[in-house]
Amino acid sequence: EFMQASWDIEEVQAKGIQHLASFVKDKSAFPYLLTCTEVITLAMKTHIDSLDLQVEGCILLLEILSQALEQGVMMALDESVASCLLHTVRKHSENEVFLSMLCTLLMMASASEVAAENLRKVGIIPDLLSILRRFPHNEKICLSCCAVLWSLAVSENNADQAALTRALPVTSAVLQEHLQNGVVAESACSALWALALQGCLADSDYEPTAALLLDALRMNPERAVLVKNACLALASLVRLSETAALAILLDPKGSGIELIKDEYHLHLEEPGLAEALCLLMNEMVQYDEVMLDMRSHKVEKLLCEIKLQFPFS
Repeated sequence: EFMQASWDIEEVQAKGIQHLASFVKDKSAFPYLLTCTEVITLAMKTHIDSLDLQVEGCILLLEILSQALEQGVMMALDESVASCLLHTVRKHSENEVFLSMLCTLLMMASASEVAAENLRKVGIIPDLLSILRRFPHNEKICLSCCAVLWSLAVSENNADQAALTRALPVTSAVLQEHLQNGVVAESACSALWALALQGCLADSDYEPTAALLLDALRMNPERAVLVKNACLALASLVRLSETAALAILLDPKGSGIELIKDEYHLHLEEPGLAEALCLLMNEMVQYDEVMLDMRSHKVEKLLCEIKLQFPFS
């Protein structure tokens, strides 16, 4: 109430945020802090030029969201909060350090379908792409932005086809840049999977995207989630075009089928990965020419192994 009574006075907002932050470590205060997100973001929007207030507000929101995720509470940030955060992103789009923190906040918020939908409604996708173009070397920013893109792209009521189509070259560039960084590559593979699901690729995109996903598999064989996401992305590409299936078979760096077989044997205890691999195989055998080549790679033997490994799935 004290903050709401004096929106225009920056010092009041700063002191209010500091005082709220002092309750963060008190577990009993958490339910009350959950109700403060709108007040905090509105203070940030009202005093958008004060970087100190932006930083303190962002840190407090991160603390509240972290606790919410730890306790399994899904924080559905409403549209006004999403709008305030977008306003902050645009005002401080050149500040790499602050953006790094803000993008982490957006990533955590977008774990909620409602929050993701509200971020989509306020039109955040072009801003995320702009940030990725500006800071392609920043691992934290790339990880967060790709995760947010994934959350927004898998939304069922997607009306942002044009914006998402522009996301493909940017996301591919992020994956290319961070192929050896498993965490970022995993996030980028998820984003590419979502873009493929939404049909955001042109005919000329299938082959290079498939080759890039195979490179991600080669560079990060130990990361089961990345392997699963890359296989799901490849399956979506193959569903759309035989070109992608042929790119997997004829990759100049080595057969994609042999690579995927190796990945399966590396993660024998991962049913989700095996399921993704079967989905990919199922899409590939829709093409007669591809199926003949798969037989030469003894794929039937692999499928029998999977069937024995997971008889009840």
